[in-house]
Amino acid sequence: MYENTFPHKRYKYTLDFLQKHIGKNEELLDLGIANPFSEIMKKEGYNVTNTTGEDLDFDQSALKNNNYTVLTAFEIFEHLLNPFTVLQNVKSDKLIISVPLRLWFSPAYRSKTDMWDRHYHEFEDWQLDWLLEKTGWVIKDRQKWTNPSGKIGIRPLLRKITPRYYIVYAERK
Repeated sequence: MYENTFPHKRYKYTLDFLQKHIGKNEELLDLGIANPFSEIMKKEGYNVTNTTGEDLDFDQSALKNNNYTVLTAFEIFEHLLNPFTVLQNVKSDKLIISVPLRLWFSPAYRSKTDMWDRHYHEFEDWQLDWLLEKTGWVIKDRQKWTNPSGKIGIRPLLRKITPRYYIVYAERK
């Protein structure tokens, strides 16, 4: 069902990581609007509520007004100017976050047509770790994986060997 191709490779690794750490009895608040991966989580038996597209840099009411035991944010934090404040306002004691890693050979992603589809942050792993630590979280597990494109060239070769995604499971101190 989740073959080893983009975006399915990312979905498979993310789902495996989620299943390793989070039981299906948990209430998940998934940052971001409903999307193909939130539908996969629901099909796998998770109780998932998505945020509704509000700008989390300004409006964090979803973090305060929803009932959840786990916060998930899959490729969301790179779009935020201020993920620090979001992490401070999480009600749950568990979270799973995945982010694209900064690639030294490629600039940060910026859509030319969609002003929301831009990466303000493309993290190095230590930066996300530090952000979590400073906001009161302890990382319990982490994983990285590559995102090969299947194309020919220097950048595609580098994408085969350079991790592109970073996922962490953390608990509040």
